[in-house]
Amino acid sequence: MSDAYDDVPISPIQLIDTADIPGGGELHLLRCGDAFSIQFGFDELMGSQVKHSEQALATLACKRLGRGERSVLIGGLGMGFTLGAALAGLSPQAVVVVAELVPKVVIWARGPLAHLFENHLADPRLSLEIEDVHDVIVGSPNRFDAILLDVDNGPDGLIQLANDRLYCNWGLRAAHTALKPNGVLAIWSAYADAAFVARLENAGFAVDEFSMSANPGKEDRQNTIWLASKLG
Repeated sequence: MSDAYDDVPISPIQLIDTADIPGGGELHLLRCGDAFSIQFGFDELMGSQVKHSEQALATLACKRLGRGERSVLIGGLGMGFTLGAALAGLSPQAVVVVAELVPKVVIWARGPLAHLFENHLADPRLSLEIEDVHDVIVGSPNRFDAILLDVDNGPDGLIQLANDRLYCNWGLRAAHTALKPNGVLAIWSAYADAAFVARLENAGFAVDEFSMSANPGKEDRQNTIWLASKLG
């Protein structure tokens, strides 16, 4: 007796494009049927089928800020899920700066991934900068109401070792300096990290941790979002 799924065609995985990462390494844009994936080595950084936690990163931060003339920095363009949620949660007077390290990711956003971005890249509130988010943070004292980081799979330099400086003690102090009073540093992670929470607190943040399923409706791995509010 044959299985009911034996005749269901399986879509092949296609390599759509590759992108060099400044400083070394390569990103792969893959497609399987209607699903897209951005991968670094064997690690999936983002997939088009599961987006709720990337959206929650912005939704939670914007809810904490409230509406008004807010200035928000997003580290990493990805597939536009965090950007879209930020634009939806902010007022027409807000300013959103996206710092993207890899130029090819912007080309993907306007090409094979354009349907995911909808009209977000044309939003007049958006300023898209091809720059390391760390450099933007260090050069922007008291500029942002919120900084949203989703540039690695957690608080370590997966994509490039230099990203460790975002999560080390002095990197977190730089983020604290870049935030306005009562500003929020929001960080997405594929895993929990108690030591990182302690570093956030030592850098002058009050930390709230949110855990959510990586795949809604399924009991599997949990993603983590930290909302770190600036004290003082």
